[in-house]
Amino acid sequence: MSSRMVCVADFEEYANEKLARTYKEYFSSGADQCQTLKENAEAFKRLRIRPRFLRDVSCRDLSTTLLGEKVDFPVGVSSTALQGLAWPDGDICAARAAAQLHSCMIVSTYANNSVEEISAASPGGLKWFQLYIMPDRPFTQRLVRRAEAAGYKALVVTVDLPVVGKRYRDLRNRFQLPPHLSVPNLRGLQSSTSQSNDERNYGSGASPEDPALCWKDIDWLSSITNLPIILKGILTAEDAGIALEHPGVKGILVSNHGGRQLDGVPATIEVLPEIVAAVGERLEVYLDGGVRTGTDVLKALALGARAVFVGRPAIWGLAYNGEDGVAEVLKILRNELDLAMALSGCRCPAEIKHPLVVREEYYSKL
Repeated sequence: MSSRMVCVADFEEYANEKLARTYKEYFSSGADQCQTLKENAEAFKRLRIRPRFLRDVSCRDLSTTLLGEKVDFPVGVSSTALQGLAWPDGDICAARAAAQLHSCMIVSTYANNSVEEISAASPGGLKWFQLYIMPDRPFTQRLVRRAEAAGYKALVVTVDLPVVGKRYRDLRNRFQLPPHLSVPNLRGLQSSTSQSNDERNYGSGASPEDPALCWKDIDWLSSITNLPIILKGILTAEDAGIALEHPGVKGILVSNHGGRQLDGVPATIEVLPEIVAAVGERLEVYLDGGVRTGTDVLKALALGARAVFVGRPAIWGLAYNGEDGVAEVLKILRNELDLAMALSGCRCPAEIKHPLVVREEYYSKL
């Protein structure tokens, strides 16, 4: 590992210097005034750790299971579109890094490599497929069949994009997919005619938005696949409770789309406890958004997440050194989590419980 790159923030700084401004701003931008984007990271800082000592932490095991599949530590790579902007074959490199570290990769519908290419290039790695339920249901069904055939173990359904959020930087830059990249998973999908090119979600010529999307579409998806469904974007206990009524749903990824959809919604770590309380042990709960350190991971696990996923940090790793860069980022987070566990009295993820973390006001009230 480079002596210069000692924390995730180092990779962010490097990526911001290296990437072309339009690409950098595509990855870094949030919706509207970026309030939620900023809060995703800041909210972690308002949580305090209450460490326990004299607990013999000489032997630690970071491994856990995700829907029954073992991973070596509870940090995976979240779905991020157009990773080819950060590094050639970026999606393949990220998947290989996740497989190398025995973690999980969520492959985006808007990957610059096909589901088949990514799977073939990272054999043995645990991969989930992030799915938009497109208005073109037959096309969506074909995409699901492709993911099944390629060995993906779950469908991560993004629910927070009935329409596309407004991202000022992308609009000012008139962001478009560069000619050397494509979105092969969307070949055969008719382009949207309701939006101008500079308003489309990923500049790819096809928008995933469907304002009519509703719970019956989740039931439809359950009827056409045996893969477990994870709902990505749930932010309230009310919706988490409704998810329990749909048998095909096996997990919730607490996410606000990296602050890129509705500005002003809470940080994901802020709503995590209510989601966990709403579903109990009936669904697995994961989190993405704002995770930058091993202590962030520790805090999320303490508040009930089974694992966390990182999006922008993986992009920064790609920009630094492709597959090896993503692997370095994951190793840093793994090692920081291991250190945080040792210093807080936890030997395994099961011992990272809610009393370990409190909000900062806790101490002002003592």
